[in-house]
Amino acid sequence: MAEVGAHLTAAPAGGERPSVFEAVAQDSLMAAVKPALQHMVKVLAESNPARYGFLWRWFDEIYVLLDLLLQQHYLGRCSASFSENFYSLKRIPMGGGKQQPLATAGLPKRQHWKSLLLLVLVPYLKGKLEKLVSSLREEDEYSIHPPSSSWKRFYRAFLAAYPYVNMTWEGWFLIQQLCYILGKAEHHSPMLKLAGVRLVRLSAEDIQALEKKWAETTSSQTHRYVQSALRKALGGIAFSLSTGLSVSVFFLQFLDWWYSSENQETIKSLTALPTPPPPVHLEHEPSSAVLPSLKSVCPLCRKVRVNATALATSGFVFCYRCAYSFVKAHQRCPVTGYATELQHLVKLYTPES
Repeated sequence: MAEVGAHLTAAPAGGERPSVFEAVAQDSLMAAVKPALQHMVKVLAESNPARYGFLWRWFDEIYVLLDLLLQQHYLGRCSASFSENFYSLKRIPMGGGKQQPLATAGLPKRQHWKSLLLLVLVPYLKGKLEKLVSSLREEDEYSIHPPSSSWKRFYRAFLAAYPYVNMTWEGWFLIQQLCYILGKAEHHSPMLKLAGVRLVRLSAEDIQALEKKWAETTSSQTHRYVQSALRKALGGIAFSLSTGLSVSVFFLQFLDWWYSSENQETIKSLTALPTPPPPVHLEHEPSSAVLPSLKSVCPLCRKVRVNATALATSGFVFCYRCAYSFVKAHQRCPVTGYATELQHLVKLYTPES
């Protein structure tokens, strides 16, 4: 009973409500971890498909299992998810009165399991649904089903409805965040409301209780030297992970910005190779063709090109009949004068043809 009483010691009026920036930042932390791990697994799978290919094929299931173990550990030990604990936050039950249990006390069983399922299962199902929609869209573009088949009608209706469902889902979260900013709601996320908990900052008593719990756990070991080495190793790993995770989050956000569709034109202009100059005229004969002002006109016949053909030696485009006749007679490019043979004629194909 003394232990239970210690755990239920009230934190100072204390558990302050976190700012919306802290709340949103901890949400985005786990969202940034998954793409980083996914990229690592992809590199491993591409380097050795026979050994690591299964990691890529079953990545979602492996990740959700690891996420389940991680969140279970932190919810039981700190009354918070991994990302919430990273930002010094904890979960407390709704309607628990003025007295707040310490972080080490854990959540009531009902709120604990609801929190665990909403933290792990909802992102997993949402990711699977997005992959399903993506695959259905690809199948719709290259579908072999007859246009009137019931399956095609069903998934076309599903694809048409999904953007509105997704917009409603995201709008729900946005409205909740706006209400939280304006002080009209106790939760920044509907998932917290469904779990029956709310977020508060860790108090000084919470931090002391967590440190005491950690000390008690380590002091129960018999081998002092092993303890010390293990403590130092875990401390170093924890520091490395926290630092590396912070850097990785900013790096992934930078990559997300770099590869976003809005920046593609800017990136192309910065990274593209300079445009090579046009070929120089080697000969200035009266017979040399002059380039027309319209790009669709053949430089030889001065008419719209028919059966467009390029010369591999210079890159200029003519009608096939014009280019064939000129090269056969003169063995050079009509514009640049580059030495050219009939095998240098390249037929051009367009989507319209």
